[in-house]
Amino acid sequence: MAAKKDGEFGSKDQASALELLWGAVGRPTRGPKPALSPERIARAAIGIADAEGLAMVSMQRVAADLDFTKMSLYRYFPGKTELIAFMIDTALGEPSALGGGDWRAKLGEWARRFWEVLRQHPWLLQVTVGQRPVGPNELGWLECAVEALAPTGLDGAEQLDAVVLVTGHVRNLAQQVLTTVTPAGVRAGSTEGELISVLAELLERHGERFPALTTAVASAAAGSAQDDALDFGLNRIFDGLELLIAKRAK
Repeated sequence: MAAKKDGEFGSKDQASALELLWGAVGRPTRGPKPALSPERIARAAIGIADAEGLAMVSMQRVAADLDFTKMSLYRYFPGKTELIAFMIDTALGEPSALGGGDWRAKLGEWARRFWEVLRQHPWLLQVTVGQRPVGPNELGWLECAVEALAPTGLDGAEQLDAVVLVTGHVRNLAQQVLTTVTPAGVRAGSTEGELISVLAELLERHGERFPALTTAVASAAAGSAQDDALDFGLNRIFDGLELLIAKRAK
């Protein structure tokens, strides 16, 4: 049987992870406050994943960083799979209320906050895919986005599809930008401007084969909107949604 990859959940894993995420186990209510907690363990694991990548997270490593034994962690997490589920919800954090304005302003703010979370924790891209347990913070993020669209007149399915579309744009851009292939190898955390610089360097040597791309990259490098892909995509998505909202209002 093939070993599970980080973030893959079997049915038993999902059940135990859901219990942890929604507070059913691992939280003593009597006696002295324990030295460890699911939150403290998860934050230690997040620190490792942020600095060194998710592959470096193990129960042994997290226990060592906390100066506890590996067995101490098993009181709170049956294994790494459940720990990752808790890391996801902890890294996302509880969403704060969106500011004022119309649905475009609110959903734009939501998308930019999500982008910042992915920039801080690029490993989230790896583990927030497929069928998996969802915690209260992640569900709260979805609630905020759907709430922003509630007054638009779109039906429930359309609201959810719109959120999926916006989420997909943010994730796709993060996937391209946060892990950039450079001449020196793969480097995480790059900006769009740095990505353009990488392309420009390649096109200096091979530009005759890609004339349209060479012209576009040169224009982008000379302009002031090198890091505008997030808002550009959001505005095009919102323009399309605005047409649909106007159609529904007729």
